[in-house]
Amino acid sequence: MLGAEGLDLIVSIADSGIVEAAVYDLMGRSEVSMMSERQGVKASIKKHLRHWQVSIKSRITHVSETQEFQQELALYQEVIYWNEERFFHDIHGIVKQLEGHSAFHSQAVKLLDDSASLNNPMFPRYFCDQWYKTLSNEVKESQIAEIEANKEKVLEDLYQRMETMKHMDKVSESGDEKSIGRLWDMASAKLSKTDLKVMKRHAEFLRKHKGLQEIAEKLGRMASEVNDPDLNLAPAEELKMVEERSQEATDDIVGIHPSDDLNKLLPNETMFLAYPELEVIFYKHLVDKRLMNYRMEGKSRTLRKVKSSKPENKKADIDKGPFIVCVDASGSMSGFPEQCAKAIAYALMQIALADDRHCYVVLFSTEQITYELTKQDGLREAGDFLTYSFHGGTDLEPVMIKSVELMHSAKYRNADLVVVSDFIAPKQPDEILQQVHQLKLKSNRFHAISLSKYGNPELISMFDHCWSYHPTLMGRITKKW
Repeated sequence: MLGAEGLDLIVSIADSGIVEAAVYDLMGRSEVSMMSERQGVKASIKKHLRHWQVSIKSRITHVSETQEFQQELALYQEVIYWNEERFFHDIHGIVKQLEGHSAFHSQAVKLLDDSASLNNPMFPRYFCDQWYKTLSNEVKESQIAEIEANKEKVLEDLYQRMETMKHMDKVSESGDEKSIGRLWDMASAKLSKTDLKVMKRHAEFLRKHKGLQEIAEKLGRMASEVNDPDLNLAPAEELKMVEERSQEATDDIVGIHPSDDLNKLLPNETMFLAYPELEVIFYKHLVDKRLMNYRMEGKSRTLRKVKSSKPENKKADIDKGPFIVCVDASGSMSGFPEQCAKAIAYALMQIALADDRHCYVVLFSTEQITYELTKQDGLREAGDFLTYSFHGGTDLEPVMIKSVELMHSAKYRNADLVVVSDFIAPKQPDEILQQVHQLKLKSNRFHAISLSKYGNPELISMFDHCWSYHPTLMGRITKKW
């Protein structure tokens, strides 16, 4: 690892504003500026670049940790603590070690060839100062190169997200900023023309069949209608004395670093003031904040507001659970029922985006396929789901067993299980019915959306809320049971 001064050198350059300048450059690109004008997108782009700024700043503090650089830095740190006698005796050997890999080597040779300099007692300090400048420039160039390389990658990612967002205007009908923010997080996925075409087709289908959209909106509101003190987490603030580490406190000396604080100045820095011809160097270092200072650290106590969440028995700030949408993918659902099932899942994805909830879709027939529509590459998952062709027979029991197991975990508290089917299937076993009843007592909800007039009433009765949306021309009505 680098020594304390080496770390100070690298971190000070990383903190000098080069990363911030890169962020401003990215925000100033015409394509990024134009995209930022869209509602809700500007905040998402800024958040995206803030995350990149933190990531790249951490990354560039390691770019100079090569073996050669560490060896040279170790030599520099050794030399700066030598006295004059040892410096003039051993410096030629040090310069010999720099040959072949150090950018300072040629300059060091020239400095040592000047016989007049060797008679100046301030020469060792001047020599180390020039060496430090070379090291600093080398680090800065490496960091700038790393930033430029990463700028191209982040630009490519931004352009990909922008391209995806251009085609996804209809994912959030409301244009809600939170929804757009979630969509931006998912927009890194590169979608094919087929994916975009099928999503637009289902968005159009939803607009034509508003009854399906109404069902989805009612399902989305139900998570907010729970009056459970364990789920209602109301934010609260209180004043507390917080103890934290601070460089303003002067409890301990933990190292040295370049700065302009005269109160923490190293004694040897004042040697410049002893010679009128070198006094200007002292003031230049002061202006450039390059005088070597003691780095102090200690603990300070600060009175500040601390945020926390407290359970309250009221209908506010409810921690909403995910949607688990179980879609019957049997052959009897092909045609209009299949379109309805996919459209309702698509509508629930929109609501999950807006409410910052997860949305899982489980296709079931003779087998099960699970899609997570709100994860990082959820748009690609949505495209795969919407292009899946329904076939096979209806087997509801395995998917109910799997869903009930999931809903027993803390992650699925206050969750909504939505089964979309024609419900032409037998009643579920008593064991499953008992587990469903227990989950209902824990604020989980079970919904049925029937797409056939011939669904089994005994099977449907296990759900809290039931809607029917019939695929026949006369029966395309929505009703709640």
